[in-house]
Amino acid sequence: MSDPDRARILAASGVSRETAELLDLYVAQLRRWQPIKNLVGPATLAEVWSRHIDDALQLLDLAPEARTWLDLGSGAGIPGLILAIAGRERGIQVDLVESNARKCAFLTETARLTGAPARVRNARIEALIGAYQGVDIVCARALAPMTQLLAWTEPLLKTGTTGLFPKGRDVQAELTQAAAQWRVVNDLVPSRTDSEARIVRVTALAAPSHR
Repeated sequence: MSDPDRARILAASGVSRETAELLDLYVAQLRRWQPIKNLVGPATLAEVWSRHIDDALQLLDLAPEARTWLDLGSGAGIPGLILAIAGRERGIQVDLVESNARKCAFLTETARLTGAPARVRNARIEALIGAYQGVDIVCARALAPMTQLLAWTEPLLKTGTTGLFPKGRDVQAELTQAAAQWRVVNDLVPSRTDSEARIVRVTALAAPSHR
């Protein structure tokens, strides 16, 4: 962790001192569990504030009124657990879906220590996605191509939930492929942590008329 990155990111996010301390606790937990659970790419730990914390916080800024969030394939809690910690003072609730029991152990323990408003669901996405109709936001980072993400989240996106999906330089190719199977209403938001990355914001989804 570089102190300049931490100070800059926290100042820009406008979180309280208490929330900043809880984010510090999350980072400490990530470093503690990483050698055992391999939660993130080892090289990214040196830039944890810019590569992970800020990358998650930008999603919170895109949906300031959202209160209920669903994070798919939560892994190390990026972005879901970070969103829960940073958004706790605005009254959000985040459900974290993760099929790996060892990663769920990290999420559960870190949510307990930070008091984050997060519920950990150790399950496969397909098994419970239908129970989340009406959630404000569904998000997923580095989980699957857009075609698969849309297939998983169709029950939510077609009924009013907004999708926020951070993507890298291949985002246009993924959207082109997805367009063969779905009618997607979306826009691309530039990432503030990577000039080549975009956040796909999906506001409506339907099957194409020929299906």
